[in-house]
Amino acid sequence: MTETVAAPVDDADLLAEVSAWLDEHWDPELTVAQWWALVGAAGWTAPHFPQEWGGLGYSRRSVIEVRSAFQQHGAVQPPGGMGLLMAGPTILTHGTEAQIDRYLPSIYNGSVSWCQFFSEPGSGSDLAGLSTRATRDGDHWVISGQKVWSSGALGADYGMLLARTDFDVPKHAGISWFAFRVDQPGVTIRPLVEITGHALFNEVFFDDAVVADADLIGGLNNGWAVANTTLMFERVGIGAGGIMSGFPPAGPKGGFLDLRAGDAAALRPLTSGSKVLTIEELFELARSYGRDRDPLLRQKLARLVEYTRTGEWTAKRSVSEVARGRGAGLPNVGKLAQTRIAKLSGEIACEILGPDALLWSPDGPRDGRYPEAMVFATASSIYGGTDQIQRNVIGERALGLPKEPDPNKGLSFREVQERVHADGNR
Repeated sequence: MTETVAAPVDDADLLAEVSAWLDEHWDPELTVAQWWALVGAAGWTAPHFPQEWGGLGYSRRSVIEVRSAFQQHGAVQPPGGMGLLMAGPTILTHGTEAQIDRYLPSIYNGSVSWCQFFSEPGSGSDLAGLSTRATRDGDHWVISGQKVWSSGALGADYGMLLARTDFDVPKHAGISWFAFRVDQPGVTIRPLVEITGHALFNEVFFDDAVVADADLIGGLNNGWAVANTTLMFERVGIGAGGIMSGFPPAGPKGGFLDLRAGDAAALRPLTSGSKVLTIEELFELARSYGRDRDPLLRQKLARLVEYTRTGEWTAKRSVSEVARGRGAGLPNVGKLAQTRIAKLSGEIACEILGPDALLWSPDGPRDGRYPEAMVFATASSIYGGTDQIQRNVIGERALGLPKEPDPNKGLSFREVQERVHADGNR
């Protein structure tokens, strides 16, 4: 399937429609699972998806507006996460009707959480150099190998898994993309504690884990093309400001599905929530600290507004252009824009706070949300593809600059490994 271009929608009309729906349907006595079932069926989880995909056909900006309207109403926001950001659009683009029917409803109703099994210790920036092996055994595949920097793996039910299914072709040609069930024997997840003190990232080991052949998405050895679709949706989403994050977290492992929806909505202000600092939040923070008339700070806030708006416009253009087979490099521009936004917003917040920015949870303002956001922002230059990789892609695909020389061009992945092994023994 391919994505159709969403028509623009008038903000006032959309907000009126969302408000009317919430007036009629919001019931704090429902469980989060029951509430999300209503939300997903109504199309509010993915209003930017075409109607044939289970969305409403609105612009990408509508996701932000819908979630804002839910929050203002006091309702639990639609489910988010990597399932909505990457897995769902990828399966809709490359999956069969049976695969779409099997996986999309649980993404829309938040009953399942997804993570990404792409990067490996020896293949981060050179993702196509991955060596996790998938060996065919009847109607399923046996998976062996290791992944790293797998965000949210501990709370995930399914993972977007890239594995090598053919070692005797060039590295890009022997990769496949699987919808992989996480909870099974042979899967070991080890958290990686970050500078923030949290463990969003993980390393994951696969020791003869299995995945059904029916869960191979996009065809055998076509995983590189499918992965590029996943990365495109990731970079467009990140470039738009990380709009797919949300509270409560999707899936049963977060422990919220059986919670009363009204109680979950009340918990929202008590959590630090998304690490993305909004412009409105920073304006209010400046006013509360009496810094809203500071000319230098106002200049930085204006620059942040500029970065944010151009990032959103780039994300919109990316979706439109890529759907038409154009716009090479635009998602990468959007990803670089998000890095600037994350770092500048954290810098502004801590400049407003002054000495209070040295206080971490639970002593700092909003439990130390702002210094944590600033520290975490350094990761934005790495996750979703490093800034250097984004610039390489922009240079090669958008600007037409020559590619970097590849001494292994034309060699099978097995031959490349043998060459590396031989060089290492010299």
